[in-house]
Amino acid sequence: MHIPDMGSAGFGEFHRAYLTEYDRQALIVDVRFNGGGNISALLLDKLARRRLGYDHPRRGEPEPYPPESPRGPLVAITNEWAGSDGDIFSHTFKLLGLGPLIGKRTWGGVIGIWPRHRLADGTLTTQPEYSFTFIEGDREVENYGTDPDLEVDITPQDYVRGVDTQLETAIDLALKRIIHS
Repeated sequence: MHIPDMGSAGFGEFHRAYLTEYDRQALIVDVRFNGGGNISALLLDKLARRRLGYDHPRRGEPEPYPPESPRGPLVAITNEWAGSDGDIFSHTFKLLGLGPLIGKRTWGGVIGIWPRHRLADGTLTTQPEYSFTFIEGDREVENYGTDPDLEVDITPQDYVRGVDTQLETAIDLALKRIIHS
């Protein structure tokens, strides 16, 4: 599932993909190039559900309990272009222990801005309006980003060949976790 931002478009992409894919053997959540927003908590609420059982109706298929809970392991992919709420999502994915985070360290631009003053030439100024900290306090995400559990780069040569080493690594990791679960 690719989540392009943490706004309404990203939530729509997540919701459509999640409802289709949550019952797969594993899920890969891709927040590379995530433009930020403010809905990461909604996504993490769904992803953090742990399947505890099944509701078996007299007729029909068993339904997972809690509803829409992921069946298998989770893996997330991030990169240096994921910022703001994309940073927060990546860091929180790790804090919650949902699965490994792979890729490159996130951008580290978490402070929210408010583009509200238009200049005479039509451009917009932005001012920092919202800061963010984690309770854990061991390292702030602002001005640093979030380190992946496994750093994987896409080299220029890989890019030219059309090879996505980060996605391939995520798939390999998910398959290994399926086998060992």
